[in-house]
Amino acid sequence: MKKALIPLGLFLVLLVFLAIGLTRDPRVVPSPLIGKDAPMFVAPVLHTPEKQFAAQDMRGKVWLLNVWASWCTACLDEHPVLVAFAKNKNIPLVGLNYKDQPANGIKWLGRHGDPYDFSVIDQDGRIGIDFGVYGVPETFLIDKEGKIRHKQIGPVTEEALLKTILPLARELQK
Repeated sequence: MKKALIPLGLFLVLLVFLAIGLTRDPRVVPSPLIGKDAPMFVAPVLHTPEKQFAAQDMRGKVWLLNVWASWCTACLDEHPVLVAFAKNKNIPLVGLNYKDQPANGIKWLGRHGDPYDFSVIDQDGRIGIDFGVYGVPETFLIDKEGKIRHKQIGPVTEEALLKTILPLARELQK
């Protein structure tokens, strides 16, 4: 009789885990990098590849790193939000052109507008891997000491920008 209850017990445990999982927001994926140093990297600048950008150059500034690509359909969803954000120049916005052909990225920005202070090339995706990128778009808020303070998975929405990202950035700028 007791052996017959084991499958029922296992089923109930699985049911509890499923119920807990269904209550969570699928866009919220905890990042083990929050509160840790952002990966250091050096990469060519998209529009001027003979120039190199080093993440270390941003020390002392609060900034956003937005991972995007010309082949990314969700990047089109967030792009108008980033273009509007760029008009205010609240904080530096650096693009990471992820697993893309540089010429395609340049064309895409020319067609849709370029909200970035500049973009850097991550053609093989190594920088994205170091940041734990699941897919594009993703955006990282990095503080003055170079620590990741927030990770936005998926498109940056106006709501996420106004209610989460910018208030946190303002606090970090103090």
